[in-house]
Amino acid sequence: MKITPYLTFDGQARDAFTLYQQVLGGTLEMITFAQAPDSEHFPAEHQERIMHVCLNLGDFQLMASDTMPGDAACGGGPYEGIKGCSISLHPKSVAEGERVFNGLAEGGQVVMPLEKTFWAERFGMFVDRFGVSWMVNCEQAG
Repeated sequence: MKITPYLTFDGQARDAFTLYQQVLGGTLEMITFAQAPDSEHFPAEHQERIMHVCLNLGDFQLMASDTMPGDAACGGGPYEGIKGCSISLHPKSVAEGERVFNGLAEGGQVVMPLEKTFWAERFGMFVDRFGVSWMVNCEQAG
């Protein structure tokens, strides 16, 4: 079984995943509501929202979409953000961990600075500028 995190945004999926690709690498697949076969059924003001985006990082994928305000079938209703979970990254080195932490945390809120702990060479937590909670855990000193 494979588990893939699927995030929901309120119009920020494109910007969030553009940043995630810049920092994490990988390949990006993205489709807007305007590109859907039945796009005429979606309101004009929501055509450029992201229907589906996937960041492929080797064996791992991170996926998301934008909500469609007012349409319960597309996550509509009041947007309350992403709550109750974090994405945990495990870089191969402290240098990579610092690069990823700094790149994704920029403009967000650092909850715990990236620092040495009793279980890891470096560990830190932050909420990025799009409201996604992340943890960076560098187990190796390399």
